[in-house]
Parts: sequence; C-alpha cells; structure tokens
Amino acid sequence: MASSSFSLIFFFFSSLTILVASASSISDRKTFIVQVLPEAKPSIFPTHKHWYESSLASLSSEPAVIHTYETVFHGFSAKLSPLEAQKLQSLPHVVSLIPEQVRHLQTTRSPEFLGLKTSDKAGLLKESDFGSDLVIGVIDTGIWPERQSFHDRDLGSVPSKWKGSCIAGVNFPATSCNRKLIGARYFYNGYESTNGKMNETTEFRSPRDSDGHGTHTASIAAGRYVFPASTLGYAHGIAAGMAPKARLAAYKVCWNAGCYDSDILAAFDAAVADGVDVISLSVGGVVVPYYLDAIAIGAFGAANAGVFVSASAGNGGPGGLTVTNVAPWVTTVGAGTMDRDFPADVKLGNGMTIPGVSVYGGPGLTPGRMYPLIYAGNEGGDGYSSSLCLEGSLEPNLVKGKMVLCDRGINSRAGKGDVVKKAGGVGMILANGVFDGEGLVADCHVLPATSVGAFAGDEIRKYLTSSSKSPSPPTATIVFKGTRLGIRPAPVVASFSARGPNPESPEILKPDVIAPGLNILAAWPDRVGPSGIASDKRRTEFNILSGTSMACPHVSGLAALLKAAHPEWSPAAIRSALMTTAYTVDNRGGTMLDESTGNVSSVMDFGAGHVHPPKAMDPGLVYDIASYDYIDFLCNSNYTTKNIQVITRKEADCSGAKKAGHAGNLNYPSLSVTFQQYGKHRMSTHFIRTVTNVGDPNSVYKVRINPPSGTLVTVEPEKLMFRRVNQKLSFLVRVVAMAEKLSPGSSNVKSGSMVWSDGKHTVTSPLVVTMQQPL
Repeated sequence: MASSSFSLIFFFFSSLTILVASASSISDRKTFIVQVLPEAKPSIFPTHKHWYESSLASLSSEPAVIHTYETVFHGFSAKLSPLEAQKLQSLPHVVSLIPEQVRHLQTTRSPEFLGLKTSDKAGLLKESDFGSDLVIGVIDTGIWPERQSFHDRDLGSVPSKWKGSCIAGVNFPATSCNRKLIGARYFYNGYESTNGKMNETTEFRSPRDSDGHGTHTASIAAGRYVFPASTLGYAHGIAAGMAPKARLAAYKVCWNAGCYDSDILAAFDAAVADGVDVISLSVGGVVVPYYLDAIAIGAFGAANAGVFVSASAGNGGPGGLTVTNVAPWVTTVGAGTMDRDFPADVKLGNGMTIPGVSVYGGPGLTPGRMYPLIYAGNEGGDGYSSSLCLEGSLEPNLVKGKMVLCDRGINSRAGKGDVVKKAGGVGMILANGVFDGEGLVADCHVLPATSVGAFAGDEIRKYLTSSSKSPSPPTATIVFKGTRLGIRPAPVVASFSARGPNPESPEILKPDVIAPGLNILAAWPDRVGPSGIASDKRRTEFNILSGTSMACPHVSGLAALLKAAHPEWSPAAIRSALMTTAYTVDNRGGTMLDESTGNVSSVMDFGAGHVHPPKAMDPGLVYDIASYDYIDFLCNSNYTTKNIQVITRKEADCSGAKKAGHAGNLNYPSLSVTFQQYGKHRMSTHFIRTVTNVGDPNSVYKVRINPPSGTLVTVEPEKLMFRRVNQKLSFLVRVVAMAEKLSPGSSNVKSGSMVWSDGKHTVTSPLVVTMQQPL
C-alpha cells in the first residue's frame, strides 16, 4: 500500500513540477474551484488539506489553498494560471475545475399581510412554536448582532444538534452571539485572493455587517418582535420576521467588491456541517450550466443533506429570461408588493399632480411653496451624464435652489439625490426609464425626493418644454403623505422582479413563487446611513429596502415554520406545499397585475403564485423529490455522467433515466413543455407525477383541468383514492397542442392549471405550454 501511495504522490508531483518554469504572470491567474475524488488521497497525508497544499506547492511558486471543502463538495479552491489549470485538469483524481464567478446582492406589515398573526391560536406560528428548534443560515453580508431583532429573551437553550461556532473578528467578540444568533462565520479568502487585502477602514474583517443587507435579510427571516418599529417616521408598527423564534446563523461572504464563488461554496459547506435547517441566499449572478455554478453545486449538497435552500430570483425584471438561481433543487423567489405604500406626490406649476413614492424623513420643503424646476439633462455639460445625475455632472450655478428631474439608471437612486444635494438642489424627482416602466421603489433619500414612473417622467418633461415657451417658468414641489395602508390592488408583481422562462431548464418553471419584496421594513446596522451613501450620517434601527433579496428570506422563514410543524418533510415537500397553495388573485379579486405595465401578470412573472402560509401548513398532497430523481433529470437534460458527478459527487448511472422519460418528468409541482413547430400540425407530450398524501386518511381527490388555450389536456386517472397518510399515488397528464402561425424565431406562452381537490384541500399546479417557431 505504501509503495502505491508513493508512486501516486510521485505522479501527482512530477506532473506538476514541469509547470513552475513556465508559470504565467500573476495577472493571468484566476480562481478555480477544484473538485477532487476524496478517496484518492495517499495515506501519507494526514488530511486532505495537506494533500491539496502539497500538490499546489509543486505546481506554483506561490502556493495557496483558498478554501477546502468536505461537506457539500470535495476539493479546494486556488488561483491558477491557464497552464496550471490545464495540467491540474489532466490528473486522474481531479474531476473538474470550475471558474469562479462574482455574484452580487439582489437588493413591518409583511407577516400580517401573509396571514401570520400572533393572536392566531391555531395558525402556523402556534403549531410550530414559532420554529424555535430550527436554524436558518443566512449567506450574506454578515449581521449587526446588537439589534433588538436579534435579542434572545424567552428563548430556550441552543438546540443540541447545533455544531456551529461564533467566530470572533474585528469589532465582533465571540460573545456577540446569543441564544438567538447562535453562529457567525466569515469567508474572505476568495475575495482577497482576487482583490488584495480588504480596506479595513470601510469593512470589518469579521461577521459584522458594514453594508446592511445581511442584517436586513436575517431579520426578515427570523427577527424577533420589536415595538415600536419605523424608519424615519414611516411604517410605524411592530417589526417581526417570519419565524421570530427560529435561531439564526450568519455566514458573511459578500464584501465591497461582491460575493465570490469560492467563499460562497465554503459558506454552504460550513452551514450544512454546522447543522442549519434552512439556507437563505439573497445573492445572484449569471446563469450557467449547473456543473459550472457553485451556488447550484452547494445547494445540491445542502438539499441532499435535507436542508431547504431558498434563493432570490434576481432584480433583472421586467424583461423575460432574467431569472437566476434556477436549479430545480433551489426554491427561487420573485418579489411582490404589499398593501402598503409611501406616497410622495409631485405638484407641478400647471396644477397637475403626479403620483410618486418616497421615505424621505428629513427637513421638508416649505409647505405651499413652488420651487423652480429643471431637467438635469438640459442643463449644460454632457447631457447624458447630467440627465442621470452622475457624480460631478451637475453645474452648481444651474442647480442651486432648484427642484431637479433626474433619470433612473447607472448610479444608485439615492446616490443621484446626493449628487443633486451637493450641487445645491433643494429636491429631486427621479423618473423611471422606459425599461423600468411604472414600477416604483421608495428610498430613504438624503434630500426631499420622490420616484415617479416612466409615463410621469414624460409628462414632466412635456411640461418643462411647454413652459420654456410661456412667460411663467416651470415650478414644482413634493408633497410627502407618510404611510398609507389598505392599498388595492395588492399584491402586484414588482417591476424589478426577474422573470422566466428558465434559461437553463425550460422544463422547470421559474421563479417558483413570489413573496413580499417591495418597501420592506427590517433591521439595519448602526454605522450605515439608511440611504447607504457614505455621506449619510443619519442612524436608524430599521430601514426600508426593496428587491428579490427581501422576498427570499420571507420564504426562508416560512420554510423553517413548515419544517418545525412537519419535521419529516423534505426540502422538495416544503417547496411543494408553498407552490400548490400559492394564490394568483389580488385583493380586488382579479389576477395579479404586473407593476411595470399595469397589465395582468403571468406564470413567467409569479411562477405558482404568491405564497400563502396558512394554507401551506396543510396542503393535502405534496410532490416529493429524492436525490436520484434529480440525477434522472440531469441525465434527461443531456448532462454527461462527468457533469453530473460534479454536481452530485456521485458517479451517475443514466441507464435508468430513460424510464423517467424526459426532463419534464421530474416530480415538480409545476408542469412546463416547449413544442418546436418543425412543420408539424399536432404535437403532444406526457407528464408522470406522483403525489404523497399528507392530509387525511381515506380521502378522495378529483382533478379539474383549466387547459392552456388551443390545447387538449387529459389526466389518468381522474380520481385518486388514498387509504392512509403518506401513501403515494401516480397519475399521467397528456398534453396535445395544435400548431400556430408564428414568425420564425418567435414563441407564444400559454398557461393553464391542474387542480386536485378533496373538498377540503386544493392542490394547484401551473401548466405552461410554449409554442416555438424555429429560425
């Protein structure tokens, strides 16, 4: 055994030493995540880490293992030149090299709006004792542990299963954790490997949050009840997370320059080893095949260990094909509005009032006074930069004392207000571009400011043009109206919320669901102004933010409550319960609208619909999925066995996958098919689904089909008779579609639904048919 170990080491080293002389310059080096067969480790090395370090020492004059991975992935990350990477890839025990991606963050009434009231004696909060034995791991920018949302009064001892730690660091002693925040770690090697040493005057080398995003998302998922809560006088009331008694563990992976895959994978690895039940990830990036996607790989390892992973869908909406984090073992969450807003209307000199939104809380404008109004793009300098109110683009002598209209785009919305303020402007009107449509986000501006839609921006520009030809110069003011409740319609799909279809697996409808993500009040750090701008010295316990980043932790908290009430449920069962009980109707009784257009939204916008926690508690039936089902799905998606091994860490056997038929037969709660019209008049497919009875014994479910237009849908059998709880029954869905007239390269998406009901439970699945005319 010793001699074979020695020859293996010799092969490993000798094949690498050739490289040292020809190593590329540092500038060529990139970070790779390297997957290794763990059983190939020679016995001479006491640990895998020693083996990895030795191998790199022979490969490079500057050896450095960034991270090692052993729970959701086997291997390490390191910076390599193209030649080093090529040589490493050729070794027999190296499965794969995954190039690192940089990811970015996808930035009070929500529990009540979702039907989670503390007085509800028999509801979700009661049944789960608020999820007190569940741990939610938040992979984000860290946490501000002193916030009231993270106090541990009346919480029992830390769950005995917990294996995590509270890692001390700058301004973060180990005593920062308590019975609420039971774990905190930080991962920066990947970040520093690419960017050099962090600037410790602007960020903390510790789990402490210097951004605010992680504190905000953690308190949405599991913040304690805090009263009174508000930000700058807006949204007064009680602040509470979805699972107020669930424990939190913070995994800091996001820094000033972004969130690096090697660090994110290390956080997944640690979180699963620590014993979290749910992982909440409000981070996203470019969609790539799953075997090149560190988030998809980490999430598979987590789901395989029974950990529910929810991730934000992204803020690339309202365009199609913008959804991210699309792996079928991840629950992908889009954003909707709540029945609350913060009106701040623009009053123009011609008497017109234009609706806007803002959470500006500083010294106001003089009531009744109208201020001179200008459009930044008309005022000297480079018209493009000034129209967007970019840093240094405004002339103080043209702006001083005036209300300034700025266009949205490039720099942050609150950042534009800072530019106007520094140039001497008294206020700002921020107009959406055509792509933003009518979707409005309320911001904590540093001067009196409001946001208006694209149509309103055009109206204001028309007024400016007409006023230039009249004797009376253009004027405007902003009227701030505070917090308004009972808004109709709600929910509405947020304009920014990323949309389907799924760019990687069109058979899997994404996003899965939507949850509140617009103007969400949650905890905020002490050293960051509510606008997030360095010059903003205001301090607030809570802040109002928008993004699918805010929607994702709502679902993470709900998953913890469902897991607490149903400990035996798998991550797929929890997602199924959330999807099949979701609703698509707003508080006026019509289909939810799309904020960007004001028109009716579709399954590509909201997936199965808006989460409805009280119903998810008792869904009747669930569509469960095991790891081997995902492997069949990958086989039928034409992934090679090596690609699949990268994701699943197992050698895949695709011979049985043919029994599953096609990728659309993954036992997913939604059904989606794309028909290519290659001159065919009639096209058909079938889906096989299996449901597990989690409702009552001796129950009979009957199916009701709402077919997509122009299709014929049949289900066999039409009745499912369950004798006992946890019994599984299967059924077949056949879909026949007739060809349509489409221009080459175009497509038409049609949706319907399939509903199983026993008179008490309603189990709804979206059914989506896409007709495509090839080029």
